[in-house]
Amino acid sequence: MTLTLERLNAASHADALASLDGIYEHSPWIAEAALAQRPFRSLENLKLAMASVVREAGRDRQLALVRAHPELAGRAAVGGTLTAESNGEQSVSGLTHCTPQEFAAIQRLNTDYGTRFGWPFVLAVRGPRGTGLTRAEIIAVFERRLQGHPDVELAECLRQVHRIAELRLNDRFGMTPERGNLVWDWAESLAQHSDRPGQLTVTYLTEAHRACAAQLIDWMKGCGFDEAGIDAVGNVVGIYHAAGPHPNPLPEGEGVRGGARRLLTGSHYDTVRNGGKYDGRLGIFVPMACVRELHRAGRRLPFGIEVVGFAEEEGQRYKATFLGSGALVGQFNPAWLDQRDADGVTMREAMTAAGLAIEDIPKLVRDPARYLGFVEVHIEQGPVLNEIDMPLGVVTSINGGVRHLGEMVGLASHAGTTPMDRRRDAATGVAELALYVERRAASEPEIVGTVGMLEVPNGSINVVPGRCRFSLDLRATTDDKRDRLAADVLAECRRIADRRGLQVTLEETMRAAAAPSAPAWQTHWERAVEALGLPVFRLPSGAGHDAMKLHEVMPQAMLFLRGGNSGISHNPLETITNDDTDLCVRAFQQLLEQLATP
Repeated sequence: MTLTLERLNAASHADALASLDGIYEHSPWIAEAALAQRPFRSLENLKLAMASVVREAGRDRQLALVRAHPELAGRAAVGGTLTAESNGEQSVSGLTHCTPQEFAAIQRLNTDYGTRFGWPFVLAVRGPRGTGLTRAEIIAVFERRLQGHPDVELAECLRQVHRIAELRLNDRFGMTPERGNLVWDWAESLAQHSDRPGQLTVTYLTEAHRACAAQLIDWMKGCGFDEAGIDAVGNVVGIYHAAGPHPNPLPEGEGVRGGARRLLTGSHYDTVRNGGKYDGRLGIFVPMACVRELHRAGRRLPFGIEVVGFAEEEGQRYKATFLGSGALVGQFNPAWLDQRDADGVTMREAMTAAGLAIEDIPKLVRDPARYLGFVEVHIEQGPVLNEIDMPLGVVTSINGGVRHLGEMVGLASHAGTTPMDRRRDAATGVAELALYVERRAASEPEIVGTVGMLEVPNGSINVVPGRCRFSLDLRATTDDKRDRLAADVLAECRRIADRRGLQVTLEETMRAAAAPSAPAWQTHWERAVEALGLPVFRLPSGAGHDAMKLHEVMPQAMLFLRGGNSGISHNPLETITNDDTDLCVRAFQQLLEQLATP
């Protein structure tokens, strides 16, 4: 019999505990502690309650939980002593049908892993889609994680334990994350288009980029959008009209049909080189899925929905970041048209070859009076949500930032004959600055600082460095915090140079204003998350997003989705699960319902 929340909440403690038996491998103490939090508002609420029990249990019990799991294709599998759940999971991925070579490789990895860490390798072999990883994928993950730090690896094992439990709960409750599966499948399919085989690279107006645009348009039409096309800079624009006529109509025009305003949403579909499948694209797919559900139900809302797949955000082919969203706020720089890519092709030539009407770019500017606001869904691109077992996070602000390129100059001299108290070492000067940046940024919440580039030109093993080039990347949730951080770092830089007898030059190369979420729109996201039975977790965005541009002309707010693999992004290891994605779609649907209710 399929389990329901109503039955679980109403059951005796013993019956409720029995109904959750086997969710966590040989660890009934987790369900027993979590049941104290009944009644559960949703399945997600139950999942989070159980994960919280583990997080608060302490290292000894966490290790015991990990050690309760069997090795993959190990002794328990060979001896037929796996639990029914583990046996089914290993069968889905074909671990019960390994070739002799695969079996030998897994046994070697089991031994090496156990020797290195002291616990068994844990992996949710049903994978992020729930349909099973291949044996080759399992072996590749095994080999990669074998190189990890023990603390990092234990944390990853626990996250995999929770994923295993989540999939078992889905089975027990008869739940299939259909909307999450849809978005996940779209992402997989779109990732087939790439500038380079064997990796995901999609840069502005390449053949792969244009294929992505065509695919998005086709999907939008299939979802029921009333209009779908490409604008003058290559943005993919899909429009789902409002119910009409509106009782207090605005004049017809961009953003208005039938007198109703639109909600603007979306993100970018270009990628960094060798990037991930979900950065940017998630923010296109999630509202597409919502429009699909509205269309299938024959519903229209009191406002229109405009989903924009921004053509360029990453600045990979040309030095023109936020080109797509910038065009909507009147910030397309005509000088960009004369930039050349690595093959000598100008942006003007690329746009002309793609059939874009350059002369129409000024017409893309949106009138904010015709829009309710802008919302964006995005993968977090960081470790925070993943570390606290939280699938969704509400963004409070997109960090403002400032960047500098600098150089310290001392005196190159012989490493053996120059006494330590007579050196003018440029590299140690920059190293001291890097440590100061680390201390200063760690001293105050919601700021970060990075020295990401550090280079000694023509350096030699036996020469005291006479020159050292470096970069500074300083970010904060408000412009005031950013400016105070920058002032302190630059002042310390000069103090270090003076004390060490060095010359320093600094060039500011970028300054971006912070983009705090509009309070009312942040509240919409918070209420949407609460409606799913989840607690609200707020966090800033350290990365830049298209919402920063729209922030300049209309209210905006963002929702983050947890990323797996410690939240890594801009990397092929970037990953999400179908369950988290389903929650994201449902949160967006909740936001739409709030806006539709007077």
